[in-house]
Amino acid sequence: MSLPGFSALINAWWFLLLVPLIIFYFLKLQRPRMEIPSLALWRQVITDQRVNSPFQKFKRNLLLLLQVLLLCALILGAMQPYLSRGTEQAQYLPVLIDNSASMAALDGPGGKSRLDEAKEKVSQLIDDLLADQRLCLISINSTARKLTDFTDNKRLLKEALSRLEVSQVPSRLEDGLRLAQAMSRVQQIDTVVLISDGNVPQEIDFELPFKLNFQKLTSGGANVGIVDFNARRSRTGWDVFARIEGTLKAEGSSGGPPTAKTMCEYELLQNGNSIKQESVSIEGGKAERLVFKVSTTIATSLELRIKPDSFDSLPADNVAYLELPAPRPLTVYCPRQMETYRNALANIPDVNLYPGTENEPKTVDLKFAEGPISLGPQSSVVMNVGFVPEDLSSLVELVAGESEIIDWRRTSPLLQHVQLLDIQIADDPKLAKGVAERDFELAGYEILAQSRSGPLILERDLSGRLDYQLLFHTDRSSLVYRVGFPILVQNLTQIAAQRAHLLDAKAQATGVLPIQKITPDTEVQISGPNGQRETATSDSNGLLSGVGAQSVGGYEITGSGDPIKIGVSLISSSETGLRVAETLTFPEVSISAATTALKTDQPLWHWFAVAGLVLLLVEWWYFQKRPFGAPG
Repeated sequence: MSLPGFSALINAWWFLLLVPLIIFYFLKLQRPRMEIPSLALWRQVITDQRVNSPFQKFKRNLLLLLQVLLLCALILGAMQPYLSRGTEQAQYLPVLIDNSASMAALDGPGGKSRLDEAKEKVSQLIDDLLADQRLCLISINSTARKLTDFTDNKRLLKEALSRLEVSQVPSRLEDGLRLAQAMSRVQQIDTVVLISDGNVPQEIDFELPFKLNFQKLTSGGANVGIVDFNARRSRTGWDVFARIEGTLKAEGSSGGPPTAKTMCEYELLQNGNSIKQESVSIEGGKAERLVFKVSTTIATSLELRIKPDSFDSLPADNVAYLELPAPRPLTVYCPRQMETYRNALANIPDVNLYPGTENEPKTVDLKFAEGPISLGPQSSVVMNVGFVPEDLSSLVELVAGESEIIDWRRTSPLLQHVQLLDIQIADDPKLAKGVAERDFELAGYEILAQSRSGPLILERDLSGRLDYQLLFHTDRSSLVYRVGFPILVQNLTQIAAQRAHLLDAKAQATGVLPIQKITPDTEVQISGPNGQRETATSDSNGLLSGVGAQSVGGYEITGSGDPIKIGVSLISSSETGLRVAETLTFPEVSISAATTALKTDQPLWHWFAVAGLVLLLVEWWYFQKRPFGAPG
């Protein structure tokens, strides 16, 4: 049995009040002077003196005893006593609360969610908070956010906890741990508590600087959800594919047998109108693939809904959205002097080549250049040939001389099926003194092909724009005479078509809305599900990025031309699967889920407060009411 401790031992100085209390009772008796007719009662006087001697009075005075006990009870309560549960007392304790999508899973029909169970555990921690302890609540979903600073204010902690809701996004535990690590540089943090359903990445690339107490919640019930929704362009429209997964019931949870087959009714809507409605049988732990044909010549919004005929623990994954763009040719800008590229592009179908007979647009899908890319229309994919950009001029320069490609990244989408062996090049890259490959990586470039003396082909993905830099000019090489040259150009058009979503489309997952190209430096309004509203501003290039989308549903962007509608879906196999990690693996240690409930020191001050109140009532009742003729 553990001995009680005190978290405010300094208040023991109040025990000194016992001294004046006892002295007061010693000096309380004052005999009046009286004239008497006889000394016959002298013996009674002597007896009275003996009875009222200090020690005899202290021994027999019940009022003194009650008030001493009352004072002791109040002082002991002020000393904040607690009963130790065998754990180290942490003065600063961060509590990481998982509120990702899977935390909305119910444990059974009419049951409670995983987040509700987590709130109960955290609420108990708050109730057991000692006087010298401080809690900090941190929520974890696709990112980490502090709900409170370190505080012992129980009302503030419980208000922040009550406002916490599920975010319909996957969990990134590493962000929460890094936030706790940053806080440990200011406060002494020895232990961090993680409260989660275990649906987090099992392997985490993070070195723990503190102890991690992993409190795993009970698992949710069986679930059925949409885990994939995409489309590929066909000659007549779109081939649409969906995958519905049925998960096994976790051990210890309710909500159906472990491997039950669930009849699931699904419905596909096109622009709000139902075009197909059928049923499919989903077996626990397996998935079913659905295929649809959608014919359209305009932009189309698809919505897939499912309705299981039995208990389903997570409703958020029962709907998915897919935006299909209107079919159109790929728009390409290629200067007239780049004849070899224009000739290769002329043989590729569904390509509108500029400049041509029509006025060139302000934006295109693919752009070729032989100099600064700021010239000509804007594009999300750029191929710059025979030019060293300004940000690389301090790292490399081209000089006259022969070079050849000795190595290239064959897995790069640009260089797939392109044979670059024995290509003769009349430009030779020369690295500046002390420059290495790492310097190009720091500048944001990835080297795709290089010669013996330096890089020749580089790639950079910057702010939604994909840049390819051919430092040599293909017209001064033998590449244009090889079969690999038209393949290179074909690969580039495929990359541009994919980034423009002309060949395929994929359901947008929750987290962040995709980057949108709108009017530069324009403030727009974004409305989302559940009445969500916010404003955002595009950058100088007209790119709108970083707009959060934490909930499943439809989003609309207004304020720059025609409204832009985007459907956002959960589309996460890990969240739908309610997969549970019993052990978290870090680089140097593995943390298993705690097998017992979180132990905290039990405060006892309220028992002493109750005892003091009882003693006070007894004193009042016994000595003020004087039952049974109790002497005064």
